[in-house]
Amino acid sequence: MSVRRAIRTLRALAKRQDAVSTVEFALVVPLFMILGMYGAEIAWLNAASMEASQVALALADNASRLGQTDNSGVTPTITTGDVESVLKGALEEGSNIELGDNGRVILSSLEVHPVTGKQYLHWQQCMGNGRQNSRFGKPDLTGNSLALVASGISLGNRRISSPNRSAVMVAEVWYEYHGLFGTMFVKPITIHEQAAVIARDDRNVSPGLSGATARIAC
Repeated sequence: MSVRRAIRTLRALAKRQDAVSTVEFALVVPLFMILGMYGAEIAWLNAASMEASQVALALADNASRLGQTDNSGVTPTITTGDVESVLKGALEEGSNIELGDNGRVILSSLEVHPVTGKQYLHWQQCMGNGRQNSRFGKPDLTGNSLALVASGISLGNRRISSPNRSAVMVAEVWYEYHGLFGTMFVKPITIHEQAAVIARDDRNVSPGLSGATARIAC
């Protein structure tokens, strides 16, 4: 083939557009697939974080209402059965993100220590397969290690403390997020959400919880 004929052939091929759309489609589709997968990952991560936040708020609110149905005329004492019911409810609410398998819910009672007059955690119960601990520490009935919560707890930019002879229900939700597509876009992320609500009715806080605590103890 002469050089002129080769040049004419190349020019003719350059002008043809038979498979341009197919080539463009083949080049663009992988990019759009990756962008779509990344968008789905970020959307699900945000949804999981919002779900954990809502569970924490609902847990604190439900715990603050314990004893409202007691019509005996005696200031109610909260039992481990009461606490277990609200913890189970929290895990059920978080079932969309499999909270029970991939996280933990923790409920603590922030109160005024009867001897020191400082804030302290009177009791604390947990549920879920996670092994995380409360950021506020463990209950301390002796009042010897109150430094972490002695003046209340910090939630965001607010300092929260319990009134005398009452309690603040402090809920924490830990959730281990695993990506929809493995670690392609995100590594496992630990989500931690908190909420606190004051007990809405009179509550007998002196004895703490009554009943066995082995099943839900932290």
